[in-house]
Amino acid sequence: MKLGRLEKLDLRTYWKREATDFTPWLAQDENIQLLSETIGIELEVQSQEESVGPFSADILCKDTINDHYVLIENQLERTDHTHLGQLMTYAAGLDAVTIIWIAQKFTEEHRAALDWLNRITDDTFTFFGIEIELYKIGDSTPAPMFNIVSKPNDWTKQVKKSTSSQPATDTKLLQQEYWQGLKDYIEDNKSFVKMQNPLLQHWTNIAIGKSNFHLSASVNSRDNSINIWLNIMGEQAKENYEKLYEVAYENSLTEVNKDLVWDKMDGRKMSAVMLKSSADFSNKTDWTKQFAWFKDNLERYTKYFKPKIAKL
Repeated sequence: MKLGRLEKLDLRTYWKREATDFTPWLAQDENIQLLSETIGIELEVQSQEESVGPFSADILCKDTINDHYVLIENQLERTDHTHLGQLMTYAAGLDAVTIIWIAQKFTEEHRAALDWLNRITDDTFTFFGIEIELYKIGDSTPAPMFNIVSKPNDWTKQVKKSTSSQPATDTKLLQQEYWQGLKDYIEDNKSFVKMQNPLLQHWTNIAIGKSNFHLSASVNSRDNSINIWLNIMGEQAKENYEKLYEVAYENSLTEVNKDLVWDKMDGRKMSAVMLKSSADFSNKTDWTKQFAWFKDNLERYTKYFKPKIAKL
């Protein structure tokens, strides 16, 4: 078998300027998706060159699973103190809780600075340092590669949250173990569904590609059920529900599940499309069966609803 050889390219041969070349490239859907896959957060671009007083941040996104703001600052060369200061200024001015610094090369000092910020802040704030590289094989089209050099320590931050915000009761610990088991099951079975890190709670959220929409999987010990919700949130929740109902209701009962319940939830600031199954989440011998139900139906929800939601 004859193999090609990777050739590393100078970033400036493809992107001459950060503001006019690299930032617009990164903001395109397929490229921001590549970054999303790298860090495990589904991003939706809100704006480019967002004003912060007399300055402008490169890209402002939203984390589609919780609607938190995500700030991206780009450099096509080695990191410097100027950009570190800009990150802090922009993050404060835009009320961003996830900060992504992309550069051609991170100095050890700046990598350590992001590690320190991740260590001293609570789980509300996350900092990523990412190096970008560009490669080709022979005469192939250049391909970008994102490499994480600094990221949040999720386990440490989860411990902080668990000990500071709520007691780690036996039930909460079992719920976290359950969601970790589901996450492992979905990853082991090569599903395209991306689970968040497990928390001490009776639900877990799954992104579906657009802010103010997300899936949630939940367990209910009161009625011994497991559930999936497509949550429609925000100020336009009712309007978006009606639009989605018009284009998706009829076929959803055959392409997703005949037992779907569509609920506009009048009087509340959200709407939902729900599915329920009888199951006792505390019965570990039944977990594999429950995980298979979640996997199958989360995939059906995502395949059916995601493209329709994207067009709303």
